[in-house]
Amino acid sequence: QVQLVESGGGLVQAGDSLRLSCAASGRTFSNLVMGWFRQAPGKDREFVAGISRGGGSTDYADSVKGRFTISRDNAKNTLYLQTNSLKPEDTAVYYCAAKFMLTVGRVLKSPPEYAYWGQGTQVTVSS
Repeated sequence: QVQLVESGGGLVQAGDSLRLSCAASGRTFSNLVMGWFRQAPGKDREFVAGISRGGGSTDYADSVKGRFTISRDNAKNTLYLQTNSLKPEDTAVYYCAAKFMLTVGRVLKSPPEYAYWGQGTQVTVSS
């Protein structure tokens, strides 16, 4: 079992930045493929960014490329999402997700591929 706790959300203005964090416990963090997703009211949960076990491979949704950066600190069991140049359309609940995987270098982009989810952190961007 894996427990994930997100933090770092808040209310910001367009153009501002936030750093989201996701603290993991329960399994060896370096064996977990990790991802960030978001869900706005009335919309499906969508992929934002993903990172492989060792951090060497990453992938992003087109809507956030160049503005968001996913990273992980395996020594601290923590996943991060640095969000810059925020836009009102980035407003959503942001979730981190994890999947135990032995394969190195894979990034997962689909919600059903992930086994564990955090409770989410709200990001609201005003115009």
